[in-house]
Amino acid sequence: MSSTTAAATAAAKDPASMNAIEATVTAPVNIAVIKYWGKRDEKLILPTNSSLSATLSQDILHSKTTGRADAAWSTPADAAAAARGDGVLPTDALWLNGHPEPISESKRLANVVTALRAQRRALEAADASLPKISTWPLRLVSENNFPTAAGLASSASGFAALVAVLAHVYGLPAASEPELGAGRALLSSLARLGSGSACRSLYGGFVSWEMGSAADGSDSVAVQVAPASHWPEIEALVLVVHDGKKGVSSTSGMQTTVDTSTLAAHRFATVVPERMAAMKAAIHARDFDAFAELTMKDSNQFHAVCLDTFPPIFYLNDVSRAIIQLVTDYNATPAPGYAGKYKVAYTYDAGPNAVLYLPRQFVPEVLLWLNHYLPRTAGVTAIDYFADPYTILDNYPAPRPVAAAIQTRVPVQPEGGVKRILHARIGDGPRLLHRGVPGTGDASLMNAKGEPKA
Repeated sequence: MSSTTAAATAAAKDPASMNAIEATVTAPVNIAVIKYWGKRDEKLILPTNSSLSATLSQDILHSKTTGRADAAWSTPADAAAAARGDGVLPTDALWLNGHPEPISESKRLANVVTALRAQRRALEAADASLPKISTWPLRLVSENNFPTAAGLASSASGFAALVAVLAHVYGLPAASEPELGAGRALLSSLARLGSGSACRSLYGGFVSWEMGSAADGSDSVAVQVAPASHWPEIEALVLVVHDGKKGVSSTSGMQTTVDTSTLAAHRFATVVPERMAAMKAAIHARDFDAFAELTMKDSNQFHAVCLDTFPPIFYLNDVSRAIIQLVTDYNATPAPGYAGKYKVAYTYDAGPNAVLYLPRQFVPEVLLWLNHYLPRTAGVTAIDYFADPYTILDNYPAPRPVAAAIQTRVPVQPEGGVKRILHARIGDGPRLLHRGVPGTGDASLMNAKGEPKA
């Protein structure tokens, strides 16, 4: 029995005398190859177009969240709010990367907590023997192991982790269902209320978010196109060009695009539907040439739409553009024995950081020319720049010399243009690390008071 299944079975048997419960999960980052940019309904977070992404391994990039519900924290104000059926109780609290984030002040956080608490209330209404966990205040501690709000999909993994941990805290049946079950689709739709792309992080492998057409959003859900095991040869390199916050947030940027860009309207109506069908076919056929070309074209058009927005939005910088040219030149340089047109594909979300998708055989070679043309800052150690989680020298093909691998006129860039490089395989959906009585799980991010550990 898996840890998730075992925890869900335990949840179904939670005794009525129980007065506190805690769970800890991790959830993955997903990086889109067909981009989501624009909402037709801001409240329900319904997109203007479908999108498709790959889920990256949580061993490299993840959000980790501990949630605890505890009857001992309840105040008279909490009891009154619970009696009224409020979705957020006065003493519910969340910390993100060590900083308090008031739940009631964030509509998206409040929407997600309200929706999950409502699911628990429905269980309690149907079975009076269950402990009234929905009436207990919540404490949530979440942290990312990568830069937040820097164009690395932190909101996607963060809200996916929030939904997953609350599903386990509340003992929802959906928490125990496999990826292809109806319960996972429910959790995906709830994650969408926090961040649109979070719905895709409820699944591993290659995942589409179908835009749907229903006014209530009931058919706007994520669907797994193929599991990670379907195409294990594809890996990703994440080039962190900037690890601070974006100048223009995704939320505000995409709304301005919808309001002002004529190119976006053509993209929503014509381009994306054709590309979604083609990308699914490429994934099913494991056709990297088709996958790569679609990925790069869609990234280019996404940023063209940002430029067509008024005022224009600039997410790429000079380093980003140098990477695009290097990838283009590398793809144009023949590789002996390789019949494909493309060896690597770039894509950029709303930020300057590049994600390169590529067959594993080219990972060492790409790293070699990246280190040559985009040298790390003097004083930054090799392990801090590139942690090498999969031991490249021992487990991957030896690369060609830089001069043979890539023919380019791009000069060597100034040091420090890329802050670090992350290497990830395609991975799975949220993982349950522990569910049980507070204080019994080593994975917890909370101290005894329900606050972040020092």
